[in-house]
Amino acid sequence: MTTTKTKTQEPISNLEYDFITVLHNKAAAVQAYERYIQDAQEANSQPCVELFEKLRQSEIDEAHEIRHHLQQVMAKGKM
Repeated sequence: MTTTKTKTQEPISNLEYDFITVLHNKAAAVQAYERYIQDAQEANSQPCVELFEKLRQSEIDEAHEIRHHLQQVMAKGKM
């Protein structure tokens, strides 16, 4: 009797999982910055509001870039 090993097909690749995880973390960071902005507004600290808004926008920009890479990986299996 001959046995052969078959590779189990994973539902998503490691790269897809990695990008999904990073994208999730970016989304959570954006939500956190919304709360931080609100806290800074309540403290009447405009410089802090501006910094948190800048940091939030950076997270959004990075999320867009990550999403683009994820789409490419899902379509082609790699970049």
